[in-house]
Parts: sequence; structure tokens; C-alpha cells
Amino acid sequence: MGIGKFIWGNPADHLGQHGPDHPVSYFAPHILKSTLARFQDGFPGLVTYALKANAQAVVIENLVAAGLSTFDVASPAEIRLVRAACPGATLHYNNPVRSVAEIAFAKAHNVASYSIDSFSELVKLAAIIPPHGIEISVRLKLPIKGAAYDFGAKFGAGPEKCAALLQEVMRLGFTPSMTFHPGTQCKDPAAWETYIHAVANVARHAGVSLHRLNVGGGFPSHRNGARPDLKPIFQTIDQATKAAFAHNRPHLVCEPGRAMVAEAFTLATRIKAINDEGAVFLNDGTYGALAELPDIEANTRLTILTPQGQPVTGPSRPRLVFGPTCDSIDVLPGETLLPEAISAR
Repeated sequence: MGIGKFIWGNPADHLGQHGPDHPVSYFAPHILKSTLARFQDGFPGLVTYALKANAQAVVIENLVAAGLSTFDVASPAEIRLVRAACPGATLHYNNPVRSVAEIAFAKAHNVASYSIDSFSELVKLAAIIPPHGIEISVRLKLPIKGAAYDFGAKFGAGPEKCAALLQEVMRLGFTPSMTFHPGTQCKDPAAWETYIHAVANVARHAGVSLHRLNVGGGFPSHRNGARPDLKPIFQTIDQATKAAFAHNRPHLVCEPGRAMVAEAFTLATRIKAINDEGAVFLNDGTYGALAELPDIEANTRLTILTPQGQPVTGPSRPRLVFGPTCDSIDVLPGETLLPEAISAR
């Protein structure tokens, strides 16, 4: 079986010819490469990829082939995946909670940077990791709105604690840096600006000169409406860093996950049934690839196809959309605008 059997010009071609009865995820490597270039050309610092968004080997391999060599990992499994694709890659372990065994594994695989938000985690790291040449980033959290959901609810410390953590990082001999995450699908450049000025204040209060500032991920992917313009966000990050740090500016790092990989994938689901009230039942739902939809803004970039792979057009109306399980909570939030002419198969 040749590789050509697995390559299609677009999802409609494959769906029209094969009509699979199971959900199918389609990957477009050229879009992933284009998105990486968009970040590398626009962001004023080091671009990394956060594997938590999609840790498939094919994603990592294509990013490495396109020139990416630094990755944000959150587990030993993700460390293994990157090392398999790029043995010399630089790894940032920015999940601030790690077991002793996970820290030992990271040490054995030459992880270069870690994040923390508590003294207990710093103590665990310091007991295993020699400080020379190792970066530790203190993670700040602020009550800032503007994202689809807030990442500060789980990780991060307030400004005063961050200052104390920075001082302890310095005392232990690690390279001091800071990081934050504005939350997923953040479209407001002001969120980054506020965080950057807060980080500068923390560093000044601690009396610590930062090596790097990791501005996290949170960059929006294209889910609805016009494609998000990342340039204003990149420009705001650059300008805010200059204003906040003046001549003591740290090197910048970003770690896009969703915004790097989302647009390179298309999910195809089948309409299994339409009930008498017009509600739609799919062969995938919130227990599968659509698990996140109840917690994030709706994705309105939908294309409805006939069994032959042709677009369904004409008037539309809102419908309830259910997944395939017997659970009543397996339902997409709100109602989805779908063509009147859809049919089940």
C-alpha cells in the first residue's frame, strides 16, 4: 500500500469517495508549516510549541521538519515524543506540578527550563536538579478577563509570592525567569500588556533581573468570524516589554498550542439521525473529539456535505445537536445553525 493512499487534496474528496461511518480527523501539514511561519515571522522572541494542544507524532515531526527545535512539555510521555522526533530539541517543562519521579525523568532527558508557582515545588526541584544552567520561571496569575476560560484558576501565584519565589530561585543558583498565561482563545492584546507590566513590577520588587519572560500561549485560533489578527498582539507584547523593562529587557518566549495546530486539523462527523423535532444526532460528541465545546466559544466554521462530498446550501435554521451516547449531557451548547436540507445517512 503506497503512501498516496493516505493523501487527499481535501476532506471532501475522501468523504465523497469513502463515506466513513466513524469520525475522521484530517491533517494539513502545509497549514501547520504556514502557522509556524506566522509566529516565527511576527513574534519578537523565541517560539515554542505546547504539546498539550496536540501531541501526535505527526505534528511534532512536521514542526521539526519546518525548523522548530524548542517545545513546551507537560509530562514524561511528551518528553519521549519530542526526543523521538528531535533528540537535540530544547525542552521547557512548564507544567508547574511534577512528581519526584517526573522530575528525575526530566533531569535524565536534559530538560532546560521549569516553571513553578509554589515553594513546595521549588524544594522538590532543587533536591534533584543541579542549578547550573537550569532556568526556573516563576508563574504569575492576575484576575484578568478576555479569554474563553481562565488558566489562572489552577496555576500561578500572586505578585507578592512571585517576588519571594524569584528571590529564592536566585538564592538557590537557578537562572531566574517569569511566565504567565492569559487564558485560552485570548483576543485582547491588553491582557498581555497588563501581565507584562505586572511582571516587571514583581521583578523590581524582588530586586531580580529576569533572564527571560515567557508570555505563554492563549493566542486565538480561527473558530468563527474573521481569522484573528495576531499582529496587534505581537506588537503589543513587544512595545509593552520595552516600556516595562526599558534597558533591562528580558528575552521573550511564547508557547502557542491551540493557535499553532488547530487550523491544520479538520474533524468530519456523520449525521446519524434527525428526530421529528429536527434535532441532529452525530457519530461524535462531548465524550469524544467535541469534549471541549461546552467550555469554550462555539466553532461556527462548519461545512455540511452531501454523501457525495458536495456542499449543502440553502436556508438554515438553529438545531439542537447531540452526540452518539445515551447520556443527555452529550449535547453541544446552545443551538447550531444548520441547513434545512440536511439529511441523515
